[in-house]
Amino acid sequence: MTYTRNTLAIDSFAALGDPTRRAIFERVAMKPASVGYLAKGLPVSRPAVSQHLRVLKEAGLVTESPEGARRIYRIDPRGIAAMRAWLDSHWAFALDAFKEFADKQDEEKSK
Repeated sequence: MTYTRNTLAIDSFAALGDPTRRAIFERVAMKPASVGYLAKGLPVSRPAVSQHLRVLKEAGLVTESPEGARRIYRIDPRGIAAMRAWLDSHWAFALDAFKEFADKQDEEKSK
C-alpha cells in the first residue's frame, strides 16, 4: 500500500483518536518497550495492546524490532514528521486567515 504524506498524517491522527491507543503511544514515546511492559496498568489485555500497536504501526507511528523472544516498539519519526508537516501546512493557512481577519477589523475600526 502506498501512502502520501497527507494520508499518513491523517491515518496517524485517526489512530490517536482512541484513548487507549493514545496512552500506549505516549508510553512508547517515553521509551521503547515490549507489549508486556506497555500493558502494565492499562485496563486492557496484552492481546488488545498488541492490536492497538498494530494500528499504530499501520498508521506509521511506531516500529517494531525483535530483541530475543520479545518485540520492542519504538516511535517512528517518519510518522511524526508527516503529522507535523500536515499541521504546519494548516497552521500557515490559519495564520493567513487570522491576519486577513485582523486587517479587516482594523479597517472597520478606522472608518
